Amino acid sequence: MIAEPYVLWFLAGLVLVLLEFAAPGVIIVFIGMGAWAASLTTWLGWTPTLGGQMGVFSAASVVFLLGLRNLCKDWFMGMSKNGDARETDEEFLNKEARVVTAITPDQPGKVEFKGAHWNARGIGALKPGDSAVIVGREGLQLVVRPR
Repeated sequence: MIAEPYVLWFLAGLVLVLLEFAAPGVIIVFIGMGAWAASLTTWLGWTPTLGGQMGVFSAASVVFLLGLRNLCKDWFMGMSKNGDARETDEEFLNKEARVVTAITPDQPGKVEFKGAHWNARGIGALKPGDSAVIVGREGLQLVVRPR
């Protein structure tokens, strides 16, 4: 049962979608969705050959990537509905965060802010337990300085 092609495509899609959380960039998830499309067409019997499955996988991945990435990117990247990053930055700037792992100007670390752990790079050295002030944000990484 696990060697059935549609099961393998489904599992490959699941792994790819989960990898998006480890390497965020809002790309891998759409390749995973392409694998799920190949799984579905194989399960329905529409693509019994590997060539057909690969064709569906490739085409669906490109269609999902080009068609949905801009729509979903805002959700994954934490942008406001109108896409104005300045409004989102106001939630972060000059707020206090707690340092979780050591941060130096050369070595990024992690801070806790609003109950979540964030990647952070520092302006100055910070050790675990220190208070830091958020002075900027670069995508999903906060820029902090000692309090």
